[in-house]
Amino acid sequence: MAEFTMELNDDQKQVRDWIHGFAADVMRPAAAEWDEREETPWPVIQEAAKVGIYSLDFYAQQFFDPTGLGIPMAMEELFWGDAGIALSIVGTGLAAIGVVANGTEEQIGTWIPQMYGTPDDVKVAAFCSSEPDAGSDVGSMRTRAVYDRAKDEWVLNGTKTWATNGGIANVHIVVAVVDPELGTKGHASFIVPPGTPGLSQGQKFKKHGIRASHTAEVVLEDVRIPGNCLLGGKEKLDERLARARERARSGGGERVKNAAMATFEASRPAVGAMAVGTARAAYEVALDYAKTRTQFGRPIIDNQGVAFQLADMRTQIDAARLLVWRASWMAAAGRPFESAEGSMSKLFASEVAKKVTAQAVQILGGNGFTREYPVERMHRDSAIYTIFEGTSEIQRLVIARTISGMPIR
Repeated sequence: MAEFTMELNDDQKQVRDWIHGFAADVMRPAAAEWDEREETPWPVIQEAAKVGIYSLDFYAQQFFDPTGLGIPMAMEELFWGDAGIALSIVGTGLAAIGVVANGTEEQIGTWIPQMYGTPDDVKVAAFCSSEPDAGSDVGSMRTRAVYDRAKDEWVLNGTKTWATNGGIANVHIVVAVVDPELGTKGHASFIVPPGTPGLSQGQKFKKHGIRASHTAEVVLEDVRIPGNCLLGGKEKLDERLARARERARSGGGERVKNAAMATFEASRPAVGAMAVGTARAAYEVALDYAKTRTQFGRPIIDNQGVAFQLADMRTQIDAARLLVWRASWMAAAGRPFESAEGSMSKLFASEVAKKVTAQAVQILGGNGFTREYPVERMHRDSAIYTIFEGTSEIQRLVIARTISGMPIR
């Protein structure tokens, strides 16, 4: 087990600088255009694939970094470049995590390569959990999966919403209810292969921020998939459901995590790292501006009102990174989040991103409110971090329940 450290080794620094160069040279020059177009930046994704950033191998190398710092380091640099484009590049990763967290080795080997495609023919994947009436309240999920034993097929019906890459993905990972009586314990995840009849894109959302990332509804109408597209397999599902039913009858027992929550727990520190990247980008713009913008014959950073804001911004960014790296190291070391450290990192970093980007706009004044400067876009982008993959309110609920052991509602 690697010891926790805040010092990157030489290999990690080399990877960090490589990603930073791509973010600075390829992503940033394209950021404003794709934000305005509100379209998936396929050319940038293809460039990322050609250099090896958008690939299974790259994410596997970072994921299996024994220090746990590979993924947060990569996320911070990509989202420093631009949040919307970065989410288009890494959005497939959430679906991949869903397969790794719940799937068999055969499913991992078969489906994850199809999520990425090749540098000449890039593909994306989508993780579909939220529904119009089931966001934070996953217990209200209505999408059903019914097993057709005669044909060894699962039949899916329902509507998913807020799905990154929803409808345009090559592979969709869909969380559905298999036993309504068990609540969240009766959920399972399914692979919907490319071109499966009955799956279609619903409404595409026009968003406040991260506009280069495609977000849409996914409609499932009598979608039939082979039995082996149930993540983890039916035997494992039947065993899990049997344990859940027994616990329900006995009125207690060990808590069983559902498929969606297993995915979110694994990804929360990574979302925190995304927020750190956006906050750092806005801080750097504000710092440079404050050092060069003159008013009343001197740079505005000479004023304590500006300088102290920048001091607080930098302190909060570094504190957020510490929490993210701690949680990432704990996950890699196999240490349980006994105080909900994953949720802590996501909560704090996302709130810091909103605050720091707002301060950056304020420091730039009227210029910060225009699209001529990137902090306006960064501020819009930052709002998503306190919402997706568990709102800040849900993170506080998770933390409070964990530290108290009480069923706080």
